Amino acid sequence: MQAVILAGGLGTRLGEETSIRPKPMVEIGGMPILWHIMKIYSAHGVTDFIICLTPNEPFCFTYGDGVASIDITALIAAHKAHGKKATITAVAPPGRFGALEFDGDHVTSFREKPAGDGGLINGGFFVADPSVLDLVDGPESIWEQKPLEALAARRELVAFRHDGFWQAMDTLRDRNYLEELWQNGAPWKVW
Repeated sequence: MQAVILAGGLGTRLGEETSIRPKPMVEIGGMPILWHIMKIYSAHGVTDFIICLTPNEPFCFTYGDGVASIDITALIAAHKAHGKKATITAVAPPGRFGALEFDGDHVTSFREKPAGDGGLINGGFFVADPSVLDLVDGPESIWEQKPLEALAARRELVAFRHDGFWQAMDTLRDRNYLEELWQNGAPWKVW
């Protein structure tokens, strides 16, 4: 089961508290009230949340399986500057294997895990206008297919190029790599 949390209120009666943060992020006991609400549901086994934000403003969203050293402030600014319906982060995928270079049968060099072929991929960090949700047909709709393809065809999808750290967690190997990075000063830790 899912819990839907309406989190678009302005909180005007809270005065100063909501001049510096959204109402759901006002803290109680050092944690946002939104965290407390989610903990109430989680204690009863409801751990799948949909958080509804202000319906008339662009919103950020991401997948739940990747991290990056992305400058979210710059991503939002880029989205606002171009005036299109959606902004997608474009990243160069990391290499998975070391590359050998040859002269005949002799190895002349070895490059440890070079980046991909130079092509950019969907980095999974987005900013979108609420109207893009009209392109989602229902629970079976796949974001990377009809919605993104429609936005691209209409020239309403713009790329924000991120040249810094990016890593998806698709395999146990990826998870272990991210754990190692976390233990040694994670490049995505911007807080």
